[in-house]
Amino acid sequence: MAREARSTRKKRSGETKKGGKLKYIPLGGLGEIGKNMYALEYADSILVVDCGLMFPDDEMLGIDFVIPDISYLVENREKIVGIVVTHGHEDHIGGLPFALKKIPSPLYGTKLTLGMVGNKLTEWAPELTPDFREIQAGDVVEMGPFKVRFIAVCHSIPDGVGLAVETPVGTVVHTGDFKLDPTPIDGRLTEYDAFSEEGRKGVLLLLSDSTNIERTGFTESERVLSGTLDKIFRQYRTKRIVIASFASNLHRVQQVVDCAARFNRKVAFVGRSMVKNVELARTLGYLHVDEKIIVDMDDISSVSPSSLVVMTTGSQGEPFSGLVLMSRGEHRVISLSDKDVVALFATPIPGNEKLVSGTVNRLFACGCEVVYEKEQGIHVSGHAARDELRVMLNMTRPKYFVPVHGEYRHLVRHAQLARETGVAPRNAFVLQNGDVLQIDSEKAVVKDRVQAGGIMVDGLALGELQGSILKERRELSEEGLVLVSIVLSNDGTLLATPAFESRGFLHLDDAAKLKEELVASVEKAVISLGGKAASDLDLLQTKVKGRIRDALRRFGRSKPMITPVVTVLGVPAKNGKGRRV
Repeated sequence: MAREARSTRKKRSGETKKGGKLKYIPLGGLGEIGKNMYALEYADSILVVDCGLMFPDDEMLGIDFVIPDISYLVENREKIVGIVVTHGHEDHIGGLPFALKKIPSPLYGTKLTLGMVGNKLTEWAPELTPDFREIQAGDVVEMGPFKVRFIAVCHSIPDGVGLAVETPVGTVVHTGDFKLDPTPIDGRLTEYDAFSEEGRKGVLLLLSDSTNIERTGFTESERVLSGTLDKIFRQYRTKRIVIASFASNLHRVQQVVDCAARFNRKVAFVGRSMVKNVELARTLGYLHVDEKIIVDMDDISSVSPSSLVVMTTGSQGEPFSGLVLMSRGEHRVISLSDKDVVALFATPIPGNEKLVSGTVNRLFACGCEVVYEKEQGIHVSGHAARDELRVMLNMTRPKYFVPVHGEYRHLVRHAQLARETGVAPRNAFVLQNGDVLQIDSEKAVVKDRVQAGGIMVDGLALGELQGSILKERRELSEEGLVLVSIVLSNDGTLLATPAFESRGFLHLDDAAKLKEELVASVEKAVISLGGKAASDLDLLQTKVKGRIRDALRRFGRSKPMITPVVTVLGVPAKNGKGRRV
């Protein structure tokens, strides 16, 4: 049974408050992999779960990552009773440094999860002083009308939890990211009994991880990788071993450390996120490493290759990760050669295949042996496969079901599985971000929508995902840029021949006839406006762009971005486009 923490005696989940309506509002994580976030709303109270990020696709040029649009929560921030974080992966905590600035609320999570959030805040929002509320599996915490029970789940990062949220309408169970690993590295099993207990009492709504719905059977235990590691260590006794993995997969780090100790090798951790996560996990007691086997990165040259293991980031081909810098010969300490074997202990995330393939090719060019094929047993997923998801549905036996955490096809297939296991067809909902599922004691209906979507993060700048910046970058990448410099007197007379520069378009020096046409077009635009050319720069720029587009259209189909820069001499400086001097 769960132990009570800051809570009173539990009511049975079947008891309801007449007239009350519960709203489930997904703000991210549906129809996509990443930026997981949702809210439960009852009366004047909102409980928020997770706030993750999503890494950009190929079309998001120069964007660092994408976070959920939390406009609805900002508008209703006085209603928020708490934010619960299920585990420490980026797709569940990566948006918090930005969200907490706008919706400062108590933040609930396990020790490791809050530690990783703290690292994120130190990097992205050092000015914040969050209200951390540490919990552990088994705790029950009251937040307004919500009573949240934290349930241990096994995942590819320690200290993950699922949730059973008792509301006045009924109990909502959220699995979090989970799998039913029978032999986890840290011995912390998914709590079957807790999920089954909630099922016996009655689950109103189940929200379940859909990532691996297309994989049949059960996901293998993380422990099977021990055999792969043993094989690599035995086969390459005379080589330096470089292992790339997710920095947050501390179970995998523990296995590498244990294997290194068995084979009398030292271990060096390389990559900023790897070093930070290892230090945090060791400090909090989640990673057990003998100090004697650790080698500082700057001391790697003092250890013979056959006595060293390098644990690094870069399994997804991230451009500035440790492994990628090594593959390019740009790492400040490690130079790869035929004395190295590199093992990528991860499979490419959809969309990263090209990056990973390019990294592998460069590693071979360095002369390394490379272990990367899936058949070599180099990765085990942290998410439940189809039969495990079926077990979860059978344990909880929900009245209503919403698949979460997956692309749209994953959600559809998970909803189909729910219907196969006894959920009424009309009670399995495939939702989109922003949909509002309203549940009362009688029925559940999708009613209304709230603003939802993505906010792009570029450095420290934030912007709408569908905004003008991405459009401009796409145009620049596809069509190029033509810049025209115009110098006028204060009466609108041209004082010099318009000058042109182009980037990503034709080299105008090699296109004399086109350049003559463009100069003539600009001169005609200026003359047509007369004195207005110097007084109304917006109008001048519009005219110039139109004339240049007409000229370019006669020479081909390219539509470069056109940027006029106007300088007016003899006029005091003032706000507006162009320059007045």
